[in-house]
Amino acid sequence: MAKEMNSVKYKLNRGDGIKGFFRAIWKNKMSRIGLIILIFFLLMAIFGPMILQDPKSDYAHRLQPASWKHPLGLDYAGKDILVQLVLGSRDVLLVAFYAAFFAIAFACIVGIVSGLFGGKVDAILMLVSNVVLTIPSFPVTMILSMVLKVDNQLTFGLVLSLWSWAGLAKAIRAQVLGIKHKEFIEASRILGISKFRIITNDIIPNIISYIAVNFIAIMKGAILASVGLMYLGLVPFKGNHWGMMIQLSMSSTGALIGSSSIVYFLAPVVNLILFQLGSYLFATGLDEALNPRLRT
Repeated sequence: MAKEMNSVKYKLNRGDGIKGFFRAIWKNKMSRIGLIILIFFLLMAIFGPMILQDPKSDYAHRLQPASWKHPLGLDYAGKDILVQLVLGSRDVLLVAFYAAFFAIAFACIVGIVSGLFGGKVDAILMLVSNVVLTIPSFPVTMILSMVLKVDNQLTFGLVLSLWSWAGLAKAIRAQVLGIKHKEFIEASRILGISKFRIITNDIIPNIISYIAVNFIAIMKGAILASVGLMYLGLVPFKGNHWGMMIQLSMSSTGALIGSSSIVYFLAPVVNLILFQLGSYLFATGLDEALNPRLRT
């Protein structure tokens, strides 16, 4: 009976936490706008590929201007640009999500273990982090993308994350060092609670807002990096990724030298800017929403 009551109480508290999170986001005008923008892109990425099919080439009608049938016109191969844009949103968001997920996972493992264990473990992990930080990430990512076989969103995200975790790992280590001697963690140690449970129950909940803000920031950076690699032609990735649209618009149609296909170039660029803006606005209220002590 007592177990059931505790379970109900936990569910209610968790429900209140989710409501409080979205209430805090909605109260912040900038975060509200960012949330609406991100939901728009999320819905487009989820439902777009369910509704639309990959357009087929139709060279007889290539480079047609915008019309009611094709609101953004046709590209150099006669494919509908709007359909490619919608279908490509899933590739873009999945690559960015996987990159942020892997980078956060690497950073949390290194930062938390380093800060909590200290000693030689800390010294070795920080030495590795410093080496990674010393070498610029984009050239390394270029080399990795050429060496590794990148043929889907998961491997593309993994490649982008392999050299982007070190700075965040050092920041998380600093966060852990700031709270590792707090009373509640000392009490857990005295009670003999395992370090794994201390990490999952005491440390991660106290830095979750910091992790969430950085998750958004890494997603933003991963999108730009993926577009950059696509533009340079270093990733033989199949699909409708916006970076590939930009690369093809410039290499196949000369979009920036007076060609009528400028819409083919601008469509993904405008959406990239809008997504970056939405992420920035949403992140402005994320810390407050995830930390009840900051809510007024």
